[in-house]
Amino acid sequence: MVYSFNEFKSASDTVLGWLKKEYASIRTGRATPSILDNVSVSAYGSKVSINQVASVTVEGAKSLRIIPWDKTLAGAVDSAIRESNLGLSVSVDDSGLRVAFPDLSSERRAQLLKLAKEKTEEARIRIRSEREKILNDVDKKEKDGAISKDEKFRLKNELQKIVDETNKKFEEISEKKEKEINE
Repeated sequence: MVYSFNEFKSASDTVLGWLKKEYASIRTGRATPSILDNVSVSAYGSKVSINQVASVTVEGAKSLRIIPWDKTLAGAVDSAIRESNLGLSVSVDDSGLRVAFPDLSSERRAQLLKLAKEKTEEARIRIRSEREKILNDVDKKEKDGAISKDEKFRLKNELQKIVDETNKKFEEISEKKEKEINE
């Protein structure tokens, strides 16, 4: 019997995408617009993300330029960024806002490294949960007589190889992020 691990591979890709998005929101010394993805602005009676009320561009290695489409929202954008506790400094001028990325202190670097490790572990936990679903399904099929014991062990080994590959990808992007934080 041929067993399809497509569902598990799809879940792995989803978790990998989630981890990359989470890492993008962890601030390093470089200016990246994605750091503001989780910041919501009170505008027109609801909470919206900054990129829905303004254009965000990289102005330099350590600064972003935010230009609200409605100039009256500059104060709300300023407040939202300050309240987000991202450690960014914001200045409002006549054309919009400038967001500066100050150098990271060693204490802040340690906090960011810890946060990155927590995100990686959360991704691993999600993968283990998906693996358990597949293992339970394989065990059920063996118990029902749909597959033999040998086939069950072969499938489990194949699944473990896929899990190891996924964990290796997690480790690679984790190491890349750690290096980025330490620079």
